[in-house]
Amino acid sequence: MVRRTVAVAAALVLLAEAVGVVVLNGIMARFVTGQNMSLDGMDPQVMAGGTWALGIGSGLFLAACSALLALTGVRDRAPGRVARILLVVCAVAHGVLGALAVGLVGWGAFAFLMAVLGLVVLPLVAYERDAPAPAEPGGGPGAAASGAGPGTAPA
Repeated sequence: MVRRTVAVAAALVLLAEAVGVVVLNGIMARFVTGQNMSLDGMDPQVMAGGTWALGIGSGLFLAACSALLALTGVRDRAPGRVARILLVVCAVAHGVLGALAVGLVGWGAFAFLMAVLGLVVLPLVAYERDAPAPAEPGGGPGAAASGAGPGTAPA
């Protein structure tokens, strides 16, 4: 039950972060367009378009990770190989951004990014892969049902 709750909470946080990233990049694109300044001769419209593209791309990636975590929580099953890879990439990105955020934004942004990092990683480690149970020596409980156990000769 706790695993489901954490996975769904992580999905909601990532979805809110996706919206926030798109909005923040939209605001930055608006500033670039409004100032009408260029960087090394680059057209301001190109910079604004690039900012929008980065915001929308990042938002879609975070929304996809949010959907994968929500699916993990609803199914109450470990994510598959591709989903694990995407969630690990998301976690690494949050770690790197958190390290950069300390110097550029402050400790509050670092704390938020590390909390999201923890929410993304926790479902990855909470849902263990289903491993086959080790065979018990001496036949075990399944041996009596099949008729094969110690003292019986194989047919």
